[in-house]
Formats: sequence, C-alpha cells, structure tokens
Amino acid sequence: MLSIYPACFYKEKKGDYSVIFPKLGIATCGDTFEEAVTMAVDCLAGYLYDLHLEGKEFPAPLNVQEIDIDECYDEYETAFVNVITVDVEEYAKKHFEKSVKKTLIIPAWLNDLATQQHINFSATLQEALKKKLNVH
Repeated sequence: MLSIYPACFYKEKKGDYSVIFPKLGIATCGDTFEEAVTMAVDCLAGYLYDLHLEGKEFPAPLNVQEIDIDECYDEYETAFVNVITVDVEEYAKKHFEKSVKKTLIIPAWLNDLATQQHINFSATLQEALKKKLNVH
C-alpha cells in the first residue's frame, strides 16, 4: 500500500537540504535535492515501519495547504513542500528485512554440542542479539 506524506524541504544557505515531516516529528537531510528525497523516503519508510511493528496506526497525512513552511524551521535560503511516497511493505522487504550473511567463530566443542541438539545457529544468534539489544 502506498503511503503519501508531505515534507518541507529547506535549501540551506550552504547548499544542502534539510527535510522535515510536519506533525510526524521526523527529519532528515541531504547534500543535494536528489539525496534529500532519497533520505526522506528512507526516513518516512523507517518511521512508518516502526509504527507497524509496534501495532500502531499510521497517522493521517496533513493536507499540503495546511502546512506553514515557517512553522518547522526558519533559517533557510528557499523552501517548498514536496510529497513523499513509499510502499512501506515493499521498502521494508528490500531495506529492513533482508538477511545478511555473517561468519562467526565458536569453540569446536560448542559447535558439536549444538549440532547434536539440532540447534538452529541463525535463529539462536538472532534471539540472543535481540535480547542483548532490547529489540522485540
């Protein structure tokens, strides 16, 4: 499902861009407009994906006409509102949920014991890392 939210783009005096999503409380930046848009998509996708993981509803997007561009930030050269769209489910599959291969070293006796017990090393490592990092 496509999510659509307006974002305020502020071109800084030094040439880079700050991006603020009004009412969502999230922001990002980029050295160029293209990078700022890419970072805005990533920022919005991450925010909405976190809400999804927590079982929370997505907030209703603001109407572009309701946005006061100077409300969020006032130190810029130029500013404009741009609409950012992202399919959170597809973006998450590509960027947040993809698996990466890790090589690790454990003592041989521990490997043998775990193998005898048919322990899934990947699942065990994921569980241990989530517990260690306080991630659910």
